[in-house]
Amino acid sequence: MIQQVTRGIKISVHTNFEGTFLKNLGSRFAFSYHITIENQSNDSVQLTSRFWKIKDALNHTEIVQGEGVIGQKPVLKPGESHTYQSGCLLSSPFGSMSGYYNMISFTSTRKFRVKIPTFKLSAPFALN
Repeated sequence: MIQQVTRGIKISVHTNFEGTFLKNLGSRFAFSYHITIENQSNDSVQLTSRFWKIKDALNHTEIVQGEGVIGQKPVLKPGESHTYQSGCLLSSPFGSMSGYYNMISFTSTRKFRVKIPTFKLSAPFALN
């Protein structure tokens, strides 16, 4: 598990390899990731949008950005957490993801970014 805290918001990431399948005459490697966003600050906050940079071992990079996470814009009071699961497809059995969440503090009405720590994606059969 990978963890990081930014401005009192703790991000924890756990990944899984889900399998390999053929698509458009090529192999695709499916990964899932489970993220917990925990508010360790004294302010209520809301996640408004996300930004992801997804890289595979073949030097392909995909940028994903948009509102909320899996169709939600969770509000977290102090001490609360939000967990969700999502996934991605890679063209290689190795890769990584990094990014950030845009959030807003209800106390100060200030917007801020919470870094999502870089995490590795790797198929177990490809490990030494």
